Amino acid sequence: MSDNQQNPVTRHPRPEFPQQDQPHPGHPEEMRPEPDHGESSYRGSGRLEGRRTVVTGGDSGIGRAVALAFAREGADVLFTHLEEEEKDARETARLVEDAGRRAVPVSCDIREEANCRALVDRAVGEFGRIDVLVNNAAFQMAQPESIEGITTEQFDRTMRTNLYGMFWLSKMALPHIPEGGSIINTTSVQAYKASPHLLDYAATKGAIVTFTHGLAQYLADRGVRVNAVAPGPVWTPLIPSTMPDTEEFGAKAPLGRPAQPAEMAPAFVFLASQEASFITAEILNATGGTPLP
Repeated sequence: MSDNQQNPVTRHPRPEFPQQDQPHPGHPEEMRPEPDHGESSYRGSGRLEGRRTVVTGGDSGIGRAVALAFAREGADVLFTHLEEEEKDARETARLVEDAGRRAVPVSCDIREEANCRALVDRAVGEFGRIDVLVNNAAFQMAQPESIEGITTEQFDRTMRTNLYGMFWLSKMALPHIPEGGSIINTTSVQAYKASPHLLDYAATKGAIVTFTHGLAQYLADRGVRVNAVAPGPVWTPLIPSTMPDTEEFGAKAPLGRPAQPAEMAPAFVFLASQEASFITAEILNATGGTPLP
């Protein structure tokens, strides 16, 4: 690997991000530059061989990168997507299958409890158990003016996607997670350093931190670990579909750029692996240098 590839600043040099807008939820192939999910870079080493995993929001962004990495580490992957993300989900499934593992894409809106129950039933029917549950699906919508811009409808959608879905899936999956299994949640730098224009989203990410800490202690004697990853700015479809300004995205991070989704996946692999057998109730910060507690 060259020096430029080893340097965290120049490994993914910050390109020019043209101003771009997409309707929610956004699609990676329409982004400029296109996100890197690790398609040509991630190399597995059997760290999750034979694991059965569930990843919510696996059609693109961090979820796609995690699904790809899990598959290349030897895991089968059931992942969720919304109906309007069907095309993106097919690409994630292709990447998983090209790694020689089973891909089970499921259209599922986790805002509804019945959908979460059906998802867990599907995973158990397909795999027999759930070794790793990754609660990654999330909704955000920037409101640059003030709190008055956050409608009850938006607040409810954010809470139900980011918190209710995580709660229901964790609760329902637990009877099917064996000893040695784990739950990994996606929180955010926003949990500790909230941006005012993402007020409702930041509130859910703070709650995810607390939920992770509490559930980890609750499940310790059952041999199930619970951790979370706290990304900083990451170049995913949520950015052009929910943020008003993409040109300067990530420029204020100490590393001077946003992360690519591929750079988040190793954190999830580590927390899911036996190398992390003594790690639970941990928040793994991947912020590009922004200090967090």
